[in-house]
Amino acid sequence: MVSMTTPRTARPGTPLTFTSYVRTRGPVLLRTARSLTANPSDAEDLLQTALTKTYVAWDNIEDHRALDGYVRRALVNTRTSQWRKRRVDEYAVDELPEPDPLPEPDPAEQQAIREAMWQAVRKLPERQRAMVVLRYYEDLSEAATAELLGVSVGTVKSAVSRALAKLREDTDLVAVTRPQVLAA
Repeated sequence: MVSMTTPRTARPGTPLTFTSYVRTRGPVLLRTARSLTANPSDAEDLLQTALTKTYVAWDNIEDHRALDGYVRRALVNTRTSQWRKRRVDEYAVDELPEPDPLPEPDPAEQQAIREAMWQAVRKLPERQRAMVVLRYYEDLSEAATAELLGVSVGTVKSAVSRALAKLREDTDLVAVTRPQVLAA
């Protein structure tokens, strides 16, 4: 059975010294510190800090049989403080982690796209053109478009779908919006 109290290392009647305590219990306490950290070097530093705190309080500790518990509590408290105070390390890198800002669109290019879009929309049959304009330029819902034109919502959906397919196939519009597609 393992005792939870600190064994006496000195002869009876001789007071326990800090040095003799550390010599005797150091390996056991180091195992405890290693269980609290992932790195063995950090465990040694943690134990050193806890033993420093114990040394400072040595004369105030009345029951030296409970020293292991005192040091374990110092280990846990110190590790908790370290965890709470952990800092985020910064590393020098060759490339910034932030993406480059997107370039501002060219106003002339935007105007050319708008003009090509209007030209393509004008080529649509009148009913499809009206539905596309109401849905996408006026931002009306399918139901509102259907009500305004006096047709069913299904009619609006199918007509807009066919109109968008025609716009995707318009070579003049594709040439302006996706010139690399035509080059291939």
